[in-house]
Amino acid sequence: MSKQLIRFKTISEFHRIANLPKPQHPLITLVDLKMMGRPPEGTYSRVYDFYSISLKKNFHLPMLYGQQPHDFDEGVLHFMAPGQVITVTINKDQVHDPSGWMILFHPDLLWNTPLAKTIKQYEYFGYAANEALHLSDREEAMISGIAKNIEHEYQANIDKFSLPVIVAQLELLFTYADRFYQRQFITRKVASHEILTRMETLVDDYFASGMLIKEGLPTVAYIADALHVSPNYLSGLLKNLTGQSTQQHLHDKLIELAKEKLSTTTLSVSEIAYELGFEHLASFSKLFKTKTNLSPLEFRQSFN
Repeated sequence: MSKQLIRFKTISEFHRIANLPKPQHPLITLVDLKMMGRPPEGTYSRVYDFYSISLKKNFHLPMLYGQQPHDFDEGVLHFMAPGQVITVTINKDQVHDPSGWMILFHPDLLWNTPLAKTIKQYEYFGYAANEALHLSDREEAMISGIAKNIEHEYQANIDKFSLPVIVAQLELLFTYADRFYQRQFITRKVASHEILTRMETLVDDYFASGMLIKEGLPTVAYIADALHVSPNYLSGLLKNLTGQSTQQHLHDKLIELAKEKLSTTTLSVSEIAYELGFEHLASFSKLFKTKTNLSPLEFRQSFN
Protein backbone atom coordinates (compact mmCIF):
# COMPACT_ATOMS: atom_id res chain seq x y z
CA MET A 1 0.00 0.00 0.00
CA SER A 2 1.11 3.56 -0.62
CA LYS A 3 2.27 5.67 2.27
CA GLN A 4 2.61 9.42 2.22
CA LEU A 5 2.83 12.50 4.40
CA ILE A 6 0.69 15.47 3.44
CA ARG A 7 1.28 18.89 5.02
CA PHE A 8 -1.48 21.47 4.77
CA LYS A 9 -0.07 24.97 5.24
CA THR A 10 -3.27 26.91 4.65
CA ILE A 11 -6.99 26.32 4.80
CA SER A 12 -7.23 27.13 1.09
CA GLU A 13 -4.72 24.35 0.39
CA PHE A 14 -6.79 21.89 2.43
CA HIS A 15 -9.91 22.76 0.42
CA ARG A 16 -8.03 22.37 -2.87
CA ILE A 17 -6.50 18.97 -2.03
CA ALA A 18 -9.81 17.71 -0.61
CA ASN A 19 -11.61 18.80 -3.81
CA LEU A 20 -13.82 21.22 -1.90
CA PRO A 21 -15.04 24.65 -3.06
CA LYS A 22 -12.81 27.57 -2.14
CA PRO A 23 -13.17 28.58 1.53
CA GLN A 24 -15.35 31.59 2.24
CA HIS A 25 -12.88 32.88 4.82
CA PRO A 26 -9.07 32.50 4.55
CA LEU A 27 -8.55 31.76 8.25
CA ILE A 28 -11.53 29.63 9.31
CA THR A 29 -13.84 27.09 7.69
CA LEU A 30 -16.51 24.51 8.55
CA VAL A 31 -16.23 21.38 6.40
CA ASP A 32 -19.07 18.90 5.92
CA LEU A 33 -17.37 15.48 5.97
CA LYS A 34 -19.91 14.03 3.53
CA MET A 35 -18.48 16.45 0.94
CA MET A 36 -15.06 14.83 1.18
CA GLY A 37 -14.39 11.83 -1.04
CA ARG A 38 -12.83 8.58 0.12
CA PRO A 39 -9.04 8.62 -0.42
CA PRO A 40 -7.41 5.74 -2.33
CA GLU A 41 -6.19 2.68 -0.47
CA GLY A 42 -3.07 3.40 1.57
CA THR A 43 -1.68 4.95 4.74
CA TYR A 44 -1.86 8.71 5.00
CA SER A 45 -0.18 10.95 7.55
CA ARG A 46 -1.50 14.50 7.77
CA VAL A 47 0.02 17.57 9.37
CA TYR A 48 -1.97 20.79 9.64
CA ASP A 49 -0.41 24.22 10.20
CA PHE A 50 -3.72 25.23 11.77
CA TYR A 51 -6.10 24.04 14.48
CA SER A 52 -8.68 21.32 13.85
CA ILE A 53 -11.86 20.43 15.72
CA SER A 54 -13.64 17.37 14.33
CA LEU A 55 -16.96 15.73 15.10
CA LYS A 56 -16.95 12.42 13.24
CA LYS A 57 -19.43 9.55 13.06
CA ASN A 58 -19.21 6.21 11.24
CA PHE A 59 -15.44 6.62 11.15
CA HIS A 60 -14.13 3.06 11.39
CA LEU A 61 -10.55 3.43 10.12
CA PRO A 62 -7.40 2.59 12.12
CA MET A 63 -5.94 5.89 13.31
CA LEU A 64 -2.73 7.02 15.00
CA TYR A 65 -2.50 10.40 16.72
CA GLY A 66 1.21 11.07 17.01
CA GLN A 67 2.39 7.47 17.52
CA GLN A 68 -0.51 6.27 19.70
CA PRO A 69 -3.74 4.49 18.62
CA HIS A 70 -6.62 6.95 18.82
CA ASP A 71 -9.95 6.13 20.46
CA PHE A 72 -12.06 7.52 17.62
CA ASP A 73 -15.30 5.83 16.65
CA GLU A 74 -18.96 6.79 17.02
CA GLY A 75 -20.01 10.39 17.71
CA VAL A 76 -16.79 11.74 19.17
CA LEU A 77 -15.05 15.09 19.23
CA HIS A 78 -11.34 15.39 18.53
CA PHE A 79 -8.96 18.37 18.73
CA MET A 80 -5.61 18.92 16.99
CA ALA A 81 -3.09 21.74 17.33
CA PRO A 82 -0.85 22.98 14.50
CA GLY A 83 2.09 20.74 13.65
CA GLN A 84 0.62 17.51 15.01
CA VAL A 85 0.52 14.32 12.96
CA ILE A 86 -2.51 12.10 12.46
CA THR A 87 -2.25 8.88 10.44
CA VAL A 88 -5.11 6.94 8.85
CA THR A 89 -4.92 3.57 7.09
CA ILE A 90 -7.50 2.86 4.37
CA ASN A 91 -8.19 -0.66 3.10
CA LYS A 92 -10.60 -1.38 0.27
CA ASP A 93 -12.65 -3.81 2.39
CA GLN A 94 -13.26 -1.38 5.25
CA VAL A 95 -16.69 0.11 5.83
CA HIS A 96 -16.20 3.86 5.84
CA ASP A 97 -19.07 6.31 5.45
CA PRO A 98 -18.18 9.23 7.70
CA SER A 99 -20.50 12.05 8.60
CA GLY A 100 -20.03 15.10 10.77
CA TRP A 101 -17.92 18.20 10.38
CA MET A 102 -14.52 19.80 10.90
CA ILE A 103 -13.73 23.33 12.00
CA LEU A 104 -10.31 24.41 10.76
CA PHE A 105 -8.87 27.73 11.89
CA HIS A 106 -5.44 29.28 11.46
CA PRO A 107 -3.53 30.66 14.48
CA ASP A 108 -3.52 34.05 12.74
CA LEU A 109 -7.26 34.24 13.37
CA LEU A 110 -6.52 34.57 17.09
CA TRP A 111 -3.81 37.21 16.71
CA ASN A 112 -4.18 40.00 19.29
CA THR A 113 -7.03 38.22 21.12
CA PRO A 114 -6.89 36.70 24.64
CA LEU A 115 -7.64 33.27 23.16
CA ALA A 116 -4.23 33.30 21.43
CA LYS A 117 -2.70 32.62 24.86
CA THR A 118 -5.49 30.79 26.69
CA ILE A 119 -5.97 28.17 23.95
CA LYS A 120 -2.80 26.51 25.25
CA GLN A 121 -4.55 25.69 28.54
CA TYR A 122 -6.91 23.22 26.88
CA GLU A 123 -5.24 19.83 27.36
CA TYR A 124 -7.30 18.13 24.68
CA PHE A 125 -5.23 19.93 22.01
CA GLY A 126 -2.18 17.87 23.06
CA TYR A 127 -0.93 14.55 21.69
CA ALA A 128 -1.50 13.20 25.18
CA ALA A 129 -5.28 13.38 24.79
CA ASN A 130 -5.60 10.21 22.77
CA GLU A 131 -8.98 9.51 24.34
CA ALA A 132 -11.57 11.32 22.23
CA LEU A 133 -14.56 13.06 23.78
CA HIS A 134 -17.73 10.95 23.56
CA LEU A 135 -20.85 13.08 23.24
CA SER A 136 -24.48 12.40 24.09
CA ASP A 137 -27.07 13.35 21.46
CA ARG A 138 -27.88 16.54 23.38
CA GLU A 139 -24.22 17.49 23.73
CA GLU A 140 -23.58 16.75 20.07
CA ALA A 141 -26.48 19.01 19.06
CA MET A 142 -25.15 21.78 21.31
CA ILE A 143 -21.61 21.62 19.90
CA SER A 144 -22.88 21.37 16.33
CA GLY A 145 -25.07 24.43 16.94
CA ILE A 146 -21.99 26.44 17.96
CA ALA A 147 -20.17 25.22 14.84
CA LYS A 148 -23.08 26.40 12.69
CA ASN A 149 -23.07 29.80 14.42
CA ILE A 150 -19.40 30.17 13.50
CA GLU A 151 -20.17 29.26 9.89
CA HIS A 152 -23.05 31.76 9.70
CA GLU A 153 -20.80 34.50 11.07
CA TYR A 154 -17.96 34.09 8.57
CA GLN A 155 -20.46 33.70 5.72
CA ALA A 156 -22.08 37.04 6.58
CA ASN A 157 -20.70 40.40 5.58
CA ILE A 158 -17.48 40.90 7.53
CA ASP A 159 -17.49 43.87 9.90
CA LYS A 160 -15.64 44.91 13.08
CA PHE A 161 -17.78 42.56 15.17
CA SER A 162 -17.14 39.43 13.08
CA LEU A 163 -13.84 38.38 14.67
CA PRO A 164 -14.94 38.94 18.30
CA VAL A 165 -18.12 36.93 17.66
CA ILE A 166 -16.22 34.04 16.03
CA VAL A 167 -13.60 33.95 18.81
CA ALA A 168 -16.33 34.09 21.48
CA GLN A 169 -18.06 31.10 19.83
CA LEU A 170 -14.77 29.16 19.79
CA GLU A 171 -14.23 29.93 23.48
CA LEU A 172 -17.77 28.74 24.23
CA LEU A 173 -17.13 25.49 22.36
CA PHE A 174 -13.89 24.92 24.32
CA THR A 175 -15.62 25.59 27.63
CA TYR A 176 -18.36 23.06 26.86
CA ALA A 177 -15.71 20.54 25.79
CA ASP A 178 -14.00 21.00 29.17
CA ARG A 179 -17.31 20.35 30.93
CA PHE A 180 -18.06 17.29 28.82
CA TYR A 181 -14.59 15.80 29.42
CA GLN A 182 -15.21 16.05 33.16
CA ARG A 183 -18.60 14.42 32.69
CA GLN A 184 -16.91 11.62 30.78
CA PHE A 185 -14.70 10.87 33.79
CA ILE A 186 -17.82 10.56 35.97
CA THR A 187 -20.05 8.53 33.63
CA ARG A 188 -17.30 6.03 32.80
CA LYS A 189 -16.63 5.26 36.45
CA VAL A 190 -16.46 1.49 36.09
CA ALA A 191 -13.65 1.75 33.55
CA SER A 192 -12.07 4.50 35.64
CA HIS A 193 -11.92 2.39 38.79
CA GLU A 194 -10.59 -0.53 36.76
CA ILE A 195 -7.75 1.69 35.49
CA LEU A 196 -7.05 2.84 39.05
CA THR A 197 -6.85 -0.77 40.26
CA ARG A 198 -4.47 -1.67 37.43
CA MET A 199 -2.32 1.35 38.25
CA GLU A 200 -2.07 0.34 41.91
CA THR A 201 -0.90 -3.14 40.88
CA LEU A 202 1.55 -1.69 38.37
CA VAL A 203 3.10 0.69 40.92
CA ASP A 204 3.26 -1.98 43.64
CA ASP A 205 5.01 -4.37 41.26
CA TYR A 206 7.42 -1.63 40.17
CA PHE A 207 8.33 -0.83 43.78
CA ALA A 208 8.75 -4.52 44.68
CA SER A 209 10.95 -5.27 41.65
CA GLY A 210 13.84 -3.05 42.73
CA MET A 211 13.27 -0.68 39.81
CA LEU A 212 13.34 2.30 42.17
CA ILE A 213 17.09 1.83 42.66
CA LYS A 214 17.75 1.37 38.95
CA GLU A 215 15.36 3.88 37.39
CA GLY A 216 13.98 6.01 40.22
CA LEU A 217 10.30 6.88 40.58
CA PRO A 218 8.30 5.88 37.48
CA THR A 219 7.25 8.81 35.33
CA VAL A 220 3.63 9.66 34.66
CA ALA A 221 4.27 8.91 30.97
CA TYR A 222 5.64 5.43 31.84
CA ILE A 223 2.54 4.54 33.88
CA ALA A 224 0.10 5.98 31.35
CA ASP A 225 1.79 4.07 28.53
CA ALA A 226 1.61 0.81 30.50
CA LEU A 227 -2.11 1.41 31.11
CA HIS A 228 -2.74 2.41 27.46
CA VAL A 229 -4.10 5.84 28.33
CA SER A 230 -2.66 9.33 27.93
CA PRO A 231 -0.75 11.05 30.77
CA ASN A 232 -3.26 13.91 30.85
CA TYR A 233 -6.20 11.51 30.90
CA LEU A 234 -4.63 9.51 33.74
CA SER A 235 -3.93 12.63 35.79
CA GLY A 236 -7.43 13.97 35.15
CA LEU A 237 -8.95 10.62 36.11
CA LEU A 238 -6.98 10.44 39.37
CA LYS A 239 -7.82 14.06 40.16
CA ASN A 240 -11.49 13.29 39.69
CA LEU A 241 -11.44 10.06 41.74
CA THR A 242 -8.89 10.88 44.43
CA GLY A 243 -8.35 14.64 44.34
CA GLN A 244 -4.67 14.10 43.54
CA SER A 245 -2.51 14.22 40.44
CA THR A 246 -0.58 11.14 39.31
CA GLN A 247 2.65 12.63 40.68
CA GLN A 248 1.06 13.28 44.09
CA HIS A 249 -0.32 9.74 44.13
CA LEU A 250 3.14 8.31 43.39
CA HIS A 251 4.73 10.42 46.11
CA ASP A 252 2.16 9.21 48.64
CA LYS A 253 2.88 5.58 47.73
CA LEU A 254 6.60 6.27 48.06
CA ILE A 255 6.20 7.86 51.49
CA GLU A 256 4.12 4.90 52.70
CA LEU A 257 6.94 2.59 51.66
CA ALA A 258 9.44 4.88 53.37
CA LYS A 259 7.40 4.77 56.60
CA GLU A 260 7.36 0.97 56.44
CA LYS A 261 11.14 0.79 56.06
CA LEU A 262 11.76 3.40 58.78
CA SER A 263 9.53 1.59 61.27
CA THR A 264 10.33 -2.07 60.53
CA THR A 265 14.01 -2.16 59.45
CA THR A 266 17.36 -1.06 60.86
CA LEU A 267 18.46 0.49 57.57
CA SER A 268 19.90 3.98 57.91
CA VAL A 269 17.95 6.91 56.48
CA SER A 270 20.57 7.21 53.73
CA GLU A 271 20.18 3.52 52.81
CA ILE A 272 16.39 3.88 52.69
CA ALA A 273 16.68 6.98 50.51
CA TYR A 274 18.92 5.01 48.12
CA GLU A 275 16.53 2.03 47.99
CA LEU A 276 13.69 4.42 47.14
CA GLY A 277 15.60 5.81 44.17
CA PHE A 278 16.85 9.10 45.60
CA GLU A 279 20.32 10.20 44.55
CA HIS A 280 20.50 12.75 47.35
CA LEU A 281 19.43 12.28 50.96
CA ALA A 282 18.34 15.92 51.15
CA SER A 283 15.72 15.38 48.42
CA PHE A 284 14.25 12.40 50.25
CA SER A 285 14.21 14.22 53.59
CA LYS A 286 12.54 17.27 52.05
CA LEU A 287 9.76 15.22 50.41
CA PHE A 288 9.22 13.17 53.57
CA LYS A 289 8.91 16.28 55.74
CA THR A 290 6.57 17.94 53.24
CA LYS A 291 4.25 14.93 53.39
CA THR A 292 4.44 14.11 57.12
CA ASN A 293 5.64 17.29 58.88
CA LEU A 294 8.42 15.14 60.35
CA SER A 295 11.95 14.38 59.22
CA PRO A 296 12.64 10.68 58.49
CA LEU A 297 14.69 10.49 61.70
CA GLU A 298 11.92 12.13 63.77
CA PHE A 299 9.43 9.68 62.34
CA ARG A 300 11.65 6.70 63.27
CA GLN A 301 12.24 8.07 66.78
CA SER A 302 8.47 8.33 67.35
CA PHE A 303 8.40 4.51 67.46
CA ASN A 304 11.00 4.27 70.24
